[in-house]
Amino acid sequence: MSSTPSEILARSLCGAAVGRPLLLLVALLLLHGPGTSVRAAIRVIDDAGQALVLEQPARRIVSLAPNITELLFAAGAGDRVVGVTEFSDYPEAAQSVTRVGSGAGLDLEAILALRPDLVVAWQSGNPAGQVERLRSLGINLFISEPRQLLDVPDTLLRLGRLAGTEAAAQASADSFKRRYEQLRQAYAQRPEVSVFYQIWERPLMTLNGEHLFSDVLRLCGGHNVFAELPALAPQVDVEAVLAADPEVIIVAVDGEDSPLLAAWRRWPSLSAVRQGHLYGIARERLVRNTPRILDGAGELCVILEGARNQ
Repeated sequence: MSSTPSEILARSLCGAAVGRPLLLLVALLLLHGPGTSVRAAIRVIDDAGQALVLEQPARRIVSLAPNITELLFAAGAGDRVVGVTEFSDYPEAAQSVTRVGSGAGLDLEAILALRPDLVVAWQSGNPAGQVERLRSLGINLFISEPRQLLDVPDTLLRLGRLAGTEAAAQASADSFKRRYEQLRQAYAQRPEVSVFYQIWERPLMTLNGEHLFSDVLRLCGGHNVFAELPALAPQVDVEAVLAADPEVIIVAVDGEDSPLLAAWRRWPSLSAVRQGHLYGIARERLVRNTPRILDGAGELCVILEGARNQ
């Protein structure tokens, strides 16, 4: 029986006076075959424009926001998440993960005790000083800040790459883009409806045109009446809402919504009040930049379509 070139090479080297390191190298080359190399380092650019390089996929990940927690699980990396912040309530498996603070403040000692090889931070939601402190301690940081709906699948793919779960991340990203396209084709070109979105009562607050919510509105053929305000989450007053006279008012609710909606009925001159277009939508369905935001988008699109038809 004739020998293969690899077998001939191995026998010749074993019989030659060569050092153990060379023999080990040859053995590795024969084991993996020609053209095979050690896995290249993982390199991604985060939403702050900074490059992050990992020598191998992250195995211990800390999430610093509920939306990030959802994104990591959707990207197939849920079993690698060892720390999350308060209100990381979805999916259910996230509820049992160690807490390391909240949007108001992070427990840096708790984060470090978890020995993470990756921390994913929320640019506009985490204290900047604490995030930079983690960076100064040598923690691998990925800064997340999706501002457009199609940033969500892109973020899924980057997180999947960092965690080595590319296949699951790709499946989630593809599903999101299919659902997005269905909504876009159905509603994006419909006649525009003006909307005021209330995220807080005291003080009265909304979101501007740079926030992801405004992209949801555009998908549904809506217009944010406070899109031009400079702050991401600006404070407004009732007089400004009266002047804008939105056709629809959406209130972000966490539970019982009737008191918040009833408050607007004191202003019957508002088009939204006069036409009965006051609605409460669960807060996380319209502001968490995760795949679930399309659930809220679908609900909002139906509301705006009803306003058009009326």
